[in-house]
Amino acid sequence: MDNVRAKKHLGQHFLKDETIAQKIADSLTLNNYSTVLEIGPGMGVLTKYLLDKKVDTYVIEIDTESVEYLQAHYLKLSNKIIEKDFLKYNLHETFKDKPFAIIGNFPYNISTQIVFKTLELRDQIPEFSGMFQKEVAQRICATHGNKTYGILSVLAQAFYTTEYLFTVPPSVFNPPPKVDSGVMRMIRKENYTLPCSEKLFFRVVKTGFQQRRKTLRNSLKSIGISDDIKQLDIFSKRPEQLSVSEFIDLTCMLEKNSIA
Repeated sequence: MDNVRAKKHLGQHFLKDETIAQKIADSLTLNNYSTVLEIGPGMGVLTKYLLDKKVDTYVIEIDTESVEYLQAHYLKLSNKIIEKDFLKYNLHETFKDKPFAIIGNFPYNISTQIVFKTLELRDQIPEFSGMFQKEVAQRICATHGNKTYGILSVLAQAFYTTEYLFTVPPSVFNPPPKVDSGVMRMIRKENYTLPCSEKLFFRVVKTGFQQRRKTLRNSLKSIGISDDIKQLDIFSKRPEQLSVSEFIDLTCMLEKNSIA
């Protein structure tokens, strides 16, 4: 098999620029882990640079044609190709409790779901690096007060330090997407546990941004705000005005006041 045909329903856009592939591979710090999982390797343009590093490389790929190509061209991946859907696969089957980093040129149609699954598995994932649609990468890294700041920004930054690394033009893909891409990296914080209920924190962030033009006093009504605290200044703000630490403080306050 010489080449793999890009499949639209899988959101495949194969990177063909070796320099960019090398830069993405080099974005990994390799600190605190010795295993890497690449999502959606396609024909392995990024994979080859991961295999050159002193790191145990696994790939997960749902496309049978790509799996056959990788098996034929990358013998070093023997027994390390997981032919599964990343979003549905139980990663403990492969990695048990071992820490591993995630990397990839992610399909745009599932990229945010990949981030949410990473957050669920953050105990095992000290680092995450990869390529998204540019706007999504920027949103993950956005700071409060920015119009792109939202649910994904707050939840990712509560547990990871995020950094937008560089922009990638459509011309380096086959077929080229209609938008620019962006490469970003997340490095897990040393203290990545919250001083409040994680379930309530997620609920506060999601509920607040569902009506982002309203003040928190109004958007959080469905959660309930006790009379003792609802006149505080923080509730007169809109969600994009709150930093990540302020969202954590807000959740602690609601929890303390027995709001559930």
